[in-house]
Amino acid sequence: MIGRHVPASTLTGLLGGWADASGPAYRLLAERLRLLIADGRISPGARLPSERELTDALGVSRTTVASAYRELRDRGYLTSKRGSGSITALPTKVEPELGRHHAPGIDTDGLSDFTCAAPTAVPGISTAVAEALEDLPFHLATPGYHPQGLPVLREEVAASYEARGLPTSPDQIVVTAGALAATSIAIRAMTQIGDRVLTESPTHPNSVDSIRRSGARVVAVPMGPGDWDMPLLEATIRQTSPRAAWLVADFQNPTGRLMSAADRQRLATAFARSRTTAIVDETLFELSLEGQEMPPPFALFDPAGVITVGSVSKSFWGGLRIGWLRLPESLVARVLDARASLDLGAPVLEQLVVARLLRDRATILPDRRSDLRERRDVLIEALREHLPTWRFEVPSGGLSLWCELPAAVGSSLVGVAQRNGVLLVAGSRFSPDAALEGFMRLPFTLDPDTLRDAVPRLAASYGQLTEGPPLRRTATLIA
Repeated sequence: MIGRHVPASTLTGLLGGWADASGPAYRLLAERLRLLIADGRISPGARLPSERELTDALGVSRTTVASAYRELRDRGYLTSKRGSGSITALPTKVEPELGRHHAPGIDTDGLSDFTCAAPTAVPGISTAVAEALEDLPFHLATPGYHPQGLPVLREEVAASYEARGLPTSPDQIVVTAGALAATSIAIRAMTQIGDRVLTESPTHPNSVDSIRRSGARVVAVPMGPGDWDMPLLEATIRQTSPRAAWLVADFQNPTGRLMSAADRQRLATAFARSRTTAIVDETLFELSLEGQEMPPPFALFDPAGVITVGSVSKSFWGGLRIGWLRLPESLVARVLDARASLDLGAPVLEQLVVARLLRDRATILPDRRSDLRERRDVLIEALREHLPTWRFEVPSGGLSLWCELPAAVGSSLVGVAQRNGVLLVAGSRFSPDAALEGFMRLPFTLDPDTLRDAVPRLAASYGQLTEGPPLRRTATLIA
């Protein structure tokens, strides 16, 4: 996130290929700037370069920049104060489809929302809640604070690792309010301000934001064309000696790739040599869509040096907000100390619910996988029909496709698609370095009919940017 002052040179880099699309230059510039502000890459309250400075940096007319700034002011994304310049802002009434923090399915009713890679709830949650309520009175006689988590849930989580061949005691489990909270706690426990933390690129942006807000420096290693670039990872580890690493080895978000057992062993060895604590996110582990045998847990290759992040948000339902950390025994007290300044435990009722769901996962999850496999195949078929020039690997699990576009117009496409009722997140949001403008993540969590309807509108939006004049507005387009 860019802070209080944005130099013209920095803003030019963030804007990327803003002028590559068709349409009035000032509108293209205004839309790209609006997306940077709405997406949080330029923070509210930051001072933009003066019109003259940005004109010189971009090599455009003064009128183009002045008109773009005026449009941003009219829409509430910019304020101008005498002596202070042009200051970024968020509108007091943000349109739901433009808000970075909208609630998918509620604020976005009637829109095709590809911004959230999370499915709706599995059947059986209401039953699990009803059953959990029967056990709740026992806990009402206690203060209700469980910094490490309810024993009944920790036992179920530990048993799930045991079943995968990773010996785990319930005492090695710390229950958290979701995977992002687990990541934040682990980073806080294992790093200090200024330490380096290695990540993949592309990767989950909220986790990268959490790492940066802890004061750590992110070292991003690009993924290879078809897999992890192991030589580059090993070289980066040797050269930077990161204090920690945050990775997604199981159906990596957003690429959907699955790290092999051999690469896990190789990478775990490199981390052990550099004394780097690996924090490995396994929230998508349960979502194998081809019935394939899964590689062993990453922690099996270095039990003393790997922290594992788990969650039920992707497999059961995000509304439960329950995750966990599986820790080496030597780190449990350290992590609990770090957690104490963030929160004092996850909600008791939700923990009771999740304990029941984990107990029944063998009967619940096959239907979840079958449903996601159908949706993945529907999205693939629609893309091949309507956007045949977009390239992607078919993932064997996870929740999304990582698409490479022929033209680097990702951020511009977000704005055009919004007007056609399709909400997207630009590929650059998944880059710790704000690159990857030529990519787009498309989750296949929407229902099949919505996917079939959304892709043609997405294709029309892409065509507007790359092939000709703007589309004529019709009744089916969202204003």
